Amino acid sequence: MVNPMNQIKEELKERKIKQTWFVDRLGTSFCIVNSYACNRDQFSFEVFFEIAKIFQEGPKDLFENRRDS
Repeated sequence: MVNPMNQIKEELKERKIKQTWFVDRLGTSFCIVNSYACNRDQFSFEVFFEIAKIFQEGPKDLFENRRDS
């Protein structure tokens, strides 16, 4: 089974962006952003496209397919 996992944490790390900066840009709480980054929670399509705008990426670039072990 293939599980899509968001790449928020990797994007933040690669770009050397702190979650607190990202929280301010996204206009949400640190807990929410952290749950997105750790894949504990998934965001709505509206938030998904806002995240893509912040990273200046195509939406599909924020996901990676991983196989369950």
